[in-house]
Amino acid sequence: MLTKFETKSNRVKGLSFHTKRPWILASLHSGVIQLWDYRMGTLIDRFDEHDGPVRGVHFHKSQPLFVSGGDDYKIKVWNYKMHRCLFTLLGHLDYIRTVQFHHEYPWIVSASDDQTIRIWNWQSRTCISVLTGHNHYVMCASFHPKEDLVVSASLDQTVRVWDIGSLKKKSVSPADDILRLSQMNTDLFGGVDAVVKYVLEGHDRGVNWASFHPNLPLIVSGADDRQVKLWRMNDTKAWEVDTLRGHMNNVSCVMFHAKQDIIVSNSEDKSIRVWDVTKRTGIQTFRREHDRFWILSSHPEMNLLAAGHDSGMIVFKLERERPAFAVSGDSLFYAKDRFLKYYEFSTQRDTQVIPIRRPGSITLNQSPRTLSYSPSENAVLVCSDLDGGSYELYFIPRDSITRGDSAQDAKRGVGGSAVFVARNRFAVLEKITNFVLVKNLKNEVVKKTPLPFAADAIFYAGTGNLLCRSEDKVFIFDLQQRTVLGELQTPFVKYVVWSNDMESIALLSKHAIIIASKRLVHQCTLHETIRVKSGGWDDNGVFIYSTLNHIKYCLPNGDSGIIKTLDVPIYITKVSANTIFCLDRDGKNKAIVIDATEYIFKLSLLKKKYDNVMSMIRNSQLCGQAMIAYLQQKGFPEVALHFVKDERTRFNLALESGNIQIAVESATAIDEKDYWYRLGVEALRQGNAGIVEFAYQRTKNFERLSFLYLINGNTQKLSKMLKIAEVKNDVMGQFHNALYLGNVEERIKILENVGHLPLAYITAKTHGLHDVAERLAAELGDNLPTLPEGKAPPTLLTPPTPIMCGSDWPLLRVMRGIFEGGLDNIGRGAVDEEDEAVDGDWGEEMDMVDVDGLQNGVVPPGLEGEEVPGEDDGEGGWDLEDLELPPEADTPRASVNTHSSVFVAPTTGMPVSQIWIQRSSLAAEHAAAGHFDTAMRLLNRQLGIRNFTPLRQLFLDLHSGSHSYLRAFSSAPVISLAVERGWNETTTPNVRNPPALVFNFSQLEEKLKAGYKATTAGKFSEALRLFLSILHTIPLIVVDSRREVDEVKELIVIVKEYVLGLQMELKRREMKDNPVRQQELAAYFTHCNLQLPHLRLALLNAMTVCYKAKNLATAANFARRLLETNPTVESQAKLPRQVLQAAEKNMTDASQLNYDFRNPFVTCGATYVPIYRGQKDVSCPYCSSRFVPSQEGKLCTVCDLAVVGADASGLLCSPSQIR
Repeated sequence: MLTKFETKSNRVKGLSFHTKRPWILASLHSGVIQLWDYRMGTLIDRFDEHDGPVRGVHFHKSQPLFVSGGDDYKIKVWNYKMHRCLFTLLGHLDYIRTVQFHHEYPWIVSASDDQTIRIWNWQSRTCISVLTGHNHYVMCASFHPKEDLVVSASLDQTVRVWDIGSLKKKSVSPADDILRLSQMNTDLFGGVDAVVKYVLEGHDRGVNWASFHPNLPLIVSGADDRQVKLWRMNDTKAWEVDTLRGHMNNVSCVMFHAKQDIIVSNSEDKSIRVWDVTKRTGIQTFRREHDRFWILSSHPEMNLLAAGHDSGMIVFKLERERPAFAVSGDSLFYAKDRFLKYYEFSTQRDTQVIPIRRPGSITLNQSPRTLSYSPSENAVLVCSDLDGGSYELYFIPRDSITRGDSAQDAKRGVGGSAVFVARNRFAVLEKITNFVLVKNLKNEVVKKTPLPFAADAIFYAGTGNLLCRSEDKVFIFDLQQRTVLGELQTPFVKYVVWSNDMESIALLSKHAIIIASKRLVHQCTLHETIRVKSGGWDDNGVFIYSTLNHIKYCLPNGDSGIIKTLDVPIYITKVSANTIFCLDRDGKNKAIVIDATEYIFKLSLLKKKYDNVMSMIRNSQLCGQAMIAYLQQKGFPEVALHFVKDERTRFNLALESGNIQIAVESATAIDEKDYWYRLGVEALRQGNAGIVEFAYQRTKNFERLSFLYLINGNTQKLSKMLKIAEVKNDVMGQFHNALYLGNVEERIKILENVGHLPLAYITAKTHGLHDVAERLAAELGDNLPTLPEGKAPPTLLTPPTPIMCGSDWPLLRVMRGIFEGGLDNIGRGAVDEEDEAVDGDWGEEMDMVDVDGLQNGVVPPGLEGEEVPGEDDGEGGWDLEDLELPPEADTPRASVNTHSSVFVAPTTGMPVSQIWIQRSSLAAEHAAAGHFDTAMRLLNRQLGIRNFTPLRQLFLDLHSGSHSYLRAFSSAPVISLAVERGWNETTTPNVRNPPALVFNFSQLEEKLKAGYKATTAGKFSEALRLFLSILHTIPLIVVDSRREVDEVKELIVIVKEYVLGLQMELKRREMKDNPVRQQELAAYFTHCNLQLPHLRLALLNAMTVCYKAKNLATAANFARRLLETNPTVESQAKLPRQVLQAAEKNMTDASQLNYDFRNPFVTCGATYVPIYRGQKDVSCPYCSSRFVPSQEGKLCTVCDLAVVGADASGLLCSPSQIR
C-alpha cells in the first residue's frame, strides 16, 4: 500500500472522491462533513448542519454539488462553491445509510434503516420512487454505472437487484400517442416504477455492502458472516460464484477495482484485504493497530482508493504507477505490460523489444522499479521489489529492435538495486551485509567491496562510480579506489537525474530538489509543497521538473517558476530545445512543446548575457507582474522599467533605479500630491536641489521649501518665503522664516503683533535693541519679565552657513548603465528605426555621461515646458504662479545636452564585511563582520555548539573591535571603517585583509597562568571562571600556523580537565551531609589530568577526606600516590607517611565507594560517575569531555556550549587548515 494522504478525525462513515479535482469528502460520526485536498494535504471546507452522524456522502459527476444523508433522517444537497446547503429532502423515517447521484439522470438513490430505498429527483426536489421489499435495515444502495439497475444490501441477509427501466421511460417524454396513453393509465391507476429483478441469498448474517462491477455482470457483497461473496448475473437469473474467506470480523465494505481484476474489502477486524478476482484468493492484507474500518471509496478515473476508520481516513494506491525507464542518447527503454519497449526521440517511433516475464506470484507491486541500460552490450537490467529486491539481466538481440515476441531466459539475482557501472560490469547492492558486488554479464561476481556507510540504494554516477543513498545523505563511491569522492546531507532521495555532460546532478526527494555538482558540492535546494515526480536537464543547464500538477524549471541559482499546468502527472524522460518528452501513467510516450522564453530570459540575466536580454526584451512578449517583481528583486529595476506602460508602476521602478528623469515624467502624468512628495524625497537623496524645489512647489509644501533654502544657504528665496507666509497670514511660518534668516526685528514685530509682549521684550533686550526694549517695557508696565543675572553675554541666534551653497551635489562621472540607451524608448511607444540602430550599439561603445558642470536647478528635459510635456521641445521656465510667488523666482537653467543630465548612480561596491565572510569559514571572522547568524551556523557545524548565550558578549566585542568610527561633520552620519589584520602602508587599496580580532592566543596563555595561580591559592570559584572563559573564547580564536592550531587543541584538553575537576571539588564542598559522595568526588578529582603541584594538593585533599571518614585502605592508596610524586615540601611528605603507618594496622574501609583505582576510568562530566574502560560512552564534540550514554543530546555541562554526541567536523581556527 502506498499511502498518499492521511487524516486524524472522528470516525469516518462516508467517503467520496471528486471526479476532476484532487478532493475527497469525508462524513464523520460527529455530524461534520470535511472537504480535503488530498494532494496538498489541506482541509478546504467543513459543512456542519446535520444533527448526528452522517453515514453517506457523494459528489455529483459534473455539477458543483454533493449529497449527504444522516441519522437525522435528512438528505441534504449542498453546493460547495456557495459553501451552503441548497435544500433538504424529507421522507425517510429512520437513519439514512448511503446516498448516491445517478451518473446521467437528476436522481439520487438513498438507503435507510426504515427498510426502504428511495429514488429522488434533485431538480424537482421530490421523491419519484420508493423501493420496498427488504424486511430489515437497508445498509447500502447504488446505481449500476451503465445499466438501469440498482443493487441493495440489507441486514435481512439478502442482496437485491432492482430494475428501474420503467422509471427511466417515465422520465423521458414518450414519442407517440399510444405510449403517452399507456403512461397516463399508469399515472392514473398506479404502476410499478422499479421491480426486484433478483434476490441473492447466501449470506448467513446481515449484508453490509454490495456493489456492481464497472463492466462485467458481477456483484460483490460483504456481510456480518465475515465472508465476501462474488455473484454473477444474466438477463434471467443471478447466482453465487464463489466465497472469499479471511476476514476475522464483520465485513463493512467491498468493491471491485476500476482498472485491475481485484476486489478490495475492509472490515471491523481492522484490516483491508485485496483479492484476485480470477484466482479468488487473497493477495495482500493491510492492518491498523487500533482502528476498525467502515467505508471504502475508489476514484472514478484514477488509481486511488480511500478507506475510513475509527480515527480518520487514508487515501492510498495499491501499486506504483511510475513506469521504469532508462535513457541512452536518442533512445528510451521502458517497461510496459510485461514487455520491454524502445522509443526513439528523433523519429518518435515506439517498438516492442522483448517480453520480460512478470513472475506468477500473487502479491502486488512487482512491476519493474528501475531499468539500467548498457548501450555497447545492448543489455538491460530490470530491478523489481520481488523477494525483497531482485534483478533480471536481459540481452536485446540486435535485430529485435523491430520485433519483440521471442521470450528469453533472464539471468536473475537478489539485491537491493542493480546498475551498470561500466560497459560489461554491473553493481548490485547487498543490503544485509552492506557490500557492493560487481558482476560481469555472465552474472558472476568479479569484485566485492564494502561500503563505508550503510546504504539502501545505489545509482549510476559515471564509469566505475556509484551514488549511494543512505537515510539522510548521499555519497559518491569510487569502486576502484574504494574511496568516497563526495557526500551531501539531503532529505531521503528517491530519484537521481544527471545532466547530459555529467557535470551536474539533481537529487529528487518527495518534496525537495537538491542541485549539486558532480562531486556533490551543494548549489541550491528547492522546496515544493506538492510531490515532485520527475525531471530532466535541458541544453542550457536548466533543470526542468514535474510535480503532481505542474511542469516547472529551476535555474542554477535556485530560482524557479511554472512552465505549464498538468491535468495528470507525467514522468519526464528527456528535454530537448523546447520539447519535453515524457511517459504518462499508462506508459504512453508524449512530446509536450513548451514556451521556454521566461526561463531563458532569467538565465541570460543570471549569466550576464545582456545582449540576449536586450534582444528578448525587443522581440518577446515578456510581461506580467511576476516578471517585473523578479527583475526588481534581482536588482534590475531599470530593465523592468522598459516593460511597463502603467505610470504608477513606472514611477515606482524609476525611483528604485534612481532614474529621476522618468520619475519626473511619471509624476507629472499622475500629478498626485503623494507622488510629488516621494519624488522630492528621492531627488533630495540624490542631491538634485532643482527637482526637490519643483516637487515641493507642486505640493505647496512651504515648510520643507523654507528648510531646503536654509540648508542651501539661499537667503534671497528665504526672504520671499517670509513674504509668502505674510500674504497667507501664517504666523508660525513667518516666525520660522525670520528665525532661519536671523532677522531679529522681524521676529520682534511678529511676537508683538500676536500679543506676546513679554517674549518680544526679552528678544529685543537680549539682542541689544535697547530702543525697542524701552518702548515695550513702557507698554508692559508692572508685568516686566526679569532676565537672569550673571550669565555669559548673549550671542545672536543665526543659522549656520551651509557647507555647500546653492548648487546640486557634485556627481561622479560614471558609465552609462548597461540597459540605458538600448532600451530608452521601449515601453513608451514605437522606436524610430534609425534611433534603434544607433542605440543597439551599446555593446561596443560605452556612452560616458558628463556631469561635471551642472548648475543648481538643472532640470531634466521634459520639465522645461509649462505643462511638462513628454517631448523636450518646450523651452519655458518653472511655472510658479500657482504658488503666489513673485515672478523673480524662476529657476536658473544651464543648457545641457539631453543625455548628460541623466545621472546613472554607480553600482554600490561590496561592503568589506561581505568580502570578509565570502572568503572565510572561520566563525570569528564572520562575527567580526557582524554576520552573527552565519558565525553561529559555522560553530554549530564545526563544534556542535547550540548554546550561544556565553558567546554573546564575545561576538559583540569582536564586531566592535574590528571597526573604527569617524565623525565627518555634524550633519553627516558616523562613518564606520573596517580595521584589517596585518595592514601596512604598502598594501594595495583594492585587496582586503581579514578583520582585526580582539582575541588572540597569548591572552589565553595569560589567563591560563592566572587560573593556575588561583587553583594553587584554593580560590576555586575564581579559577573555574577563568578556565571557563578560556573554553568560551577558543572557538573565536584565529591563529596562523599549523603548530599553533595544535597548541590551541592541546589547550582545550588542559582547560577541560581543570573545569571538570574544579566543578567536582565545588560540588563536594556543597555536600555537607553525604560523606560517601564527598569521598567519591575527592577521589575522582585526583584522576583529572592536572599540573603536578595541583595533583599533589588534590591527592592530599582526597587522603584527608577519606582518612577522616575511616576509609583507611582508600586513604592509604592516595598517600602512596602522593609519595610517588616526590613532594618537595616536607609537610606534604610527612602527612602521607603517617597515614600509611596508621592504615597498615587496619587496612579496611568503613564505607563502600563507587571507586576502583585499579581499573582505568574517565569521569562523566554531568553525573560525576566513573566510566570504566570498555563501557559505552558519548563525548562532547567541542571539549571532548566524556559522558554516560543517557546524556546524549543534552548540553555539555563542562563547556556549556556544545550538544553531547552531536556530529561536528572539528575546530577550525586557522586559514592554514583550509588550504
